Amino acid sequence: MNQHLQQAGLKLFKLLARHGKSLMHAYVNGKLDESKLDSKQIDALLKAGVIWRPSADEGLHLSSNLRSLLEEALSDTRNRQIDSNVGSRLETIKTLAAHYKEALHIGDLAAADVYLSDLSEHSYSLTESLRHSSRVLWSRINNEFGYVPSLSAKIRENELAQQQVSELLNSLALLNFDTLSQIAGDIRELRRILVLNLSQAVYDCTQELAVVQTRLLTLLGRFRELRGKSRLLKGLQLFHAQHPDFSPKDPTQQLDVASLFNQAPALLSKASVDIHNSEHEHDLLLSLSQLKLQRHTKVSETDTEHAVSLEGAEEFALQEQKIKQDVENYLLGVIESAAGQTALEYYQEQHLEWDAEAWLYQVWGSYHALPEEQRDYFALDPIEDPHPIFSGNRIVRDLQVWLR
Repeated sequence: MNQHLQQAGLKLFKLLARHGKSLMHAYVNGKLDESKLDSKQIDALLKAGVIWRPSADEGLHLSSNLRSLLEEALSDTRNRQIDSNVGSRLETIKTLAAHYKEALHIGDLAAADVYLSDLSEHSYSLTESLRHSSRVLWSRINNEFGYVPSLSAKIRENELAQQQVSELLNSLALLNFDTLSQIAGDIRELRRILVLNLSQAVYDCTQELAVVQTRLLTLLGRFRELRGKSRLLKGLQLFHAQHPDFSPKDPTQQLDVASLFNQAPALLSKASVDIHNSEHEHDLLLSLSQLKLQRHTKVSETDTEHAVSLEGAEEFALQEQKIKQDVENYLLGVIESAAGQTALEYYQEQHLEWDAEAWLYQVWGSYHALPEEQRDYFALDPIEDPHPIFSGNRIVRDLQVWLR
């Protein structure tokens, strides 16, 4: 059987080589030139499936498979066919993987090799189809859809390409690698084909499609802008054709100048002193010498009333020193008595004139301001009560100081 296949393949290649010039003429011009071939040659090409005739009154065309082969081999940018049928190919791959696992399970190694070869071929065909679709889109973008003449046609081709990108992305979403990994199991060959190769191809294709989609949107905006400008020019040309005597008014003679004509910058720029120009140094010094210094010697009564007085600063400083001295006396009293005493108890015994809360803050601050070797002689604990409304909060009611 393999020998027959080899002979049939060689016969086909010889047929293609013998009629290569005619086949390339059909590829470039769309139809085969039947005047350069006799009926036997045409029948041989038809029988081999290389060409086909749509109907009896139409010419001969190349088969889609041969055209696809030539487009891929020649990197023909005119190719606009994108294959996004990933679902059926994926089901075929899953079926072949199941056949391969079953053949391994029953020990049929020859059948397993055949299934593995078919599986590799289908996986390669799927990855090449994805990469081919990306290359087709890139060729059309780089050409800016140059095979269509008008801007409207370019916009339609751009929208078609965006639709094809969306279909390709939806097709790639069908490749669930968790499912494929479960199908492959711990078989190294299946994991290499179903997980490693396909995941790399899907990643590359997804990255390229993201860039393609961005470029397509940029081109679409550019095409629409050009179409708007061309429509504006065509409308102006048509208006002049219908009104040949029309002449625009002089915008300089109008009171309200349209923004379209008011684009010129100001003739006179703002005046400013150039201190870096040495030629102006004499003029600047002369202007500076003419400036007079104004001294305000008289002070009104209202200014006197609102003036800031610093007479109370010394008194405030004395009061601050006095409350500090009271805190020191309180700490010395704790040392002399060798017994603990709360800050409010000392505050009430001495009849101090400070606010009670300010007194507690001063005791707390003075204790923590002591040097470390002096602070080690004392122990300071707050006396707290729970908050009557908010649970978890505590209110410091007093401070307890004693010797360690």
